[in-house]
Amino acid sequence: MRLPSSSEQRGRSGHTGAKWAVVLALLAAAGCAKRYRVEGVVIQVDLSRRTMLVSHRPIAGYMPAMTMPFRVAAKEDLSGLAPGARVEFELRVGKHESAARKLRPRVTRLEGLGGEEIRVPPPAGKVALGSAVPDFALTDQNGRTVRLSDFKGRVVVVDFIYTRCPLPDVCPRLSANFAYLAKRLRGRDLTLLSITIDPTYDTPAVLAEYRRRWQADGETWRFLTGTPEQTRNAAGFFGLIYWPEEGSITHTSSTAVIGREGVLRALIEGSSYRPEQLRDIVAHALDTQQ
Repeated sequence: MRLPSSSEQRGRSGHTGAKWAVVLALLAAAGCAKRYRVEGVVIQVDLSRRTMLVSHRPIAGYMPAMTMPFRVAAKEDLSGLAPGARVEFELRVGKHESAARKLRPRVTRLEGLGGEEIRVPPPAGKVALGSAVPDFALTDQNGRTVRLSDFKGRVVVVDFIYTRCPLPDVCPRLSANFAYLAKRLRGRDLTLLSITIDPTYDTPAVLAEYRRRWQADGETWRFLTGTPEQTRNAAGFFGLIYWPEEGSITHTSSTAVIGREGVLRALIEGSSYRPEQLRDIVAHALDTQQ
C-alpha cells in the first residue's frame, strides 16, 4: 500500500481546514443573531407583506418603547392578530434582517377578586373588527341622554369601569389611561366614553363626582350609566362579561376604538397595557381619517 506523500498530506489538510473554516464562519454568523423578548399591542397587520405594526414596551438591551413594524417569520400564524390584540414574541435580529418568531397572543383576563387568566367565550352580540357598532343610548353624568351616533365624524374610545372597583390595577388604571389620553390628544376629533358596569350604584350623581376626581371636562370625556339591561347590551358589543361576586364585580376588560364612520377599529382586552400604547392606536385612527 502506498503511503500519501507529504505534499498530498498537506493538500488534504488544507482542504479539511478550508471546510472547517467555512463551517466556523457559518456558526459565527449564526451566533451573531440576537434574540429579544417583546411585548406590545398590535396597531395594524399587513397579511400580504407579513408585517405587523406594534406599539411595544421597552425591549431590554435593544431599544426603548416605540411603535414600529416587525416582519413576521414565514412559519408564524398571523390569523389571530388584529388591531388592539396584545402579543408577545421573540425578535431575532441577524446581521442583515430581523424577524418576529414564537408569537403568543395574550389570553383574556378575568378582573376581580381572585381572578386568574382563563379563556372566556365572547358574548353572542360581540361586534367583529371592521364592522359597524350598533347605536346605543345611555345617560351621562349630567343626566343627559347620549347616543353613540351623536359622535359621528369623531373617533370614539370606549372603556368599562365602576366607581367602587377595589383593584388599583383595573378600573383606576383604565381611568388613568383615559386621563392621559385626554391630555395628550387634547383638541383632536376625539370622544372618550367610560361606561359603568355597576349602574344601580353608579347614578349620574355618583359619576359626576367620579368625573371631578379625574378632572375630566365632562364633554370630551363622559361617564355613562343606564338600566342594567342597557349597560349589559352595550358591554356585549365589545365582548365584556361581568357578574357580581363577594361584594365586588368580576369582569373582563375591553377598550374599544371606533372610527369616525362608526366602525370598530381596535379592541384591547385587559387593563395592563401602557397608556402610550392606547395613544398610539388612537392616534393612528385619527390620522387615517376613517
